[in-house]
Amino acid sequence: MRPIRKPDEAAIEREWRVGRRDSNPFPRRFNVSPTMEVPLLRMSGRSREIELRTGRWGLIPHWWKEAKSPKSSFNARLEEAASKPMWRDAFRRAGCLVPAEGWYEWVRGERTNQVTGEVTTFKQPYFIRRRDRRLFCFAGLLSWWKPAGSDDLQLSCSILTAAAAAAAAAEALSGVHDRMPLVLRDDAHGTWLDPEYCDPENVLDLIRTYAVLTELEHYPVRTLVNNSSAEGPELVEAIQ
Repeated sequence: MRPIRKPDEAAIEREWRVGRRDSNPFPRRFNVSPTMEVPLLRMSGRSREIELRTGRWGLIPHWWKEAKSPKSSFNARLEEAASKPMWRDAFRRAGCLVPAEGWYEWVRGERTNQVTGEVTTFKQPYFIRRRDRRLFCFAGLLSWWKPAGSDDLQLSCSILTAAAAAAAAAEALSGVHDRMPLVLRDDAHGTWLDPEYCDPENVLDLIRTYAVLTELEHYPVRTLVNNSSAEGPELVEAIQ
């Protein structure tokens, strides 16, 4: 799972009736890549209200001492999250939700030059979304990290992924990708955010039992999204 499509702040507030939030509103985005800022929903420890914040997509654990941020920490494999040091502490605490409108996956294809007959390979992007086109949430892990020499805490996150078959979405995503981000059902959001429901076995049971949304659809889009700087609604328009 690579770029995601991010809804704007007003849409998230309407959908989840959030409480306090960051002071700077964020716009709708159609091409969000790792290390960019993404919206996060978390439960406040005191008020137990759902808060909307923004954080770096690419988790930095609280114990990180290096000057450079970790590489490839934007996705966390469900099979490893409870035991790997990078994710372990975040997995044992309350999770976060990462709202989105959809995400992109790629399938390798071939093109034949009609003049020369030469066959070349390319990556065909597909856009994946809910069938009812409503917003959804990825199951996320979050971390607060204080850079050396700073008193400010930095919020970051990763998105949990699993085998598509294990996520009960093999049919919905057949032929697109063998793994997928964990898209939680609406009725699992409150439990996922609850800090009292953070035991690893409880979390895994929640996901395996009923928590994953399977009402998904996918369709091919133009290769414009292959350019990380591309932006706009044309990125998610369906093609033949």
